[in-house]
Amino acid sequence: MKRSTKDGAAQAVVSHLAGRPAEPTRLSPAETASFPELSELGERLNRMRKERGLTLDDVAKITGIGRSTLSKIENGQMSPTYDLLAKLATGMKIDLATLFNSPQPPRGTARSITRKGQGSLSITGTYRHELLAEDLTRKSMLTFKTVVTARSLDQFTDWSRHRGEEFLVVISGTVEVHTEVYAPVTLEAGDSIYFDGDMGHAVLSVSEHDAEVIWVSIDGPSMAYQT
Repeated sequence: MKRSTKDGAAQAVVSHLAGRPAEPTRLSPAETASFPELSELGERLNRMRKERGLTLDDVAKITGIGRSTLSKIENGQMSPTYDLLAKLATGMKIDLATLFNSPQPPRGTARSITRKGQGSLSITGTYRHELLAEDLTRKSMLTFKTVVTARSLDQFTDWSRHRGEEFLVVISGTVEVHTEVYAPVTLEAGDSIYFDGDMGHAVLSVSEHDAEVIWVSIDGPSMAYQT
């Protein structure tokens, strides 16, 4: 798989871990043409909406997302955040993961291997995520190899929070995990933490070099019912 820092679909998936998520990005026609993944995502959403007999106004009502925003996403003119896609999946009762990949083999036969450095890469102002096992759709976990580049809470605009659960294990370096409920905790290589995703959180690197972690996100009921 070609490694790209402009993989629109992967960016949408990992944005929920970006640490206090950014607003959806409006793209120019030229940029839209250069990101085929966004076009494919929009086409899937459009098809799924029509299969359910829903208009854009219907989806806007059941998801709380503006009609114009939905139209831009369907037309590949906007790179949506994970939070927006999660609202769409919940409101339309669809599998979030199927928005990004083709159907996978039947359960009991599926597997995925990601070679070192071959996962889709997404770089934010606080983390550098490599999406793992991205070819599998009907799964209950989103898995990442993440380099934590953030050094201060000032680099975040808001807490990252979303439904589901998070698991993080430090591979190298030292991180400091901040949440809106607990006091900050320092984790060294080999340490791990499990926490509720809807509790505001942010992760900083406090070692000399950027820390690297394995980050697992479990989306809970909406994804579990698909597996």
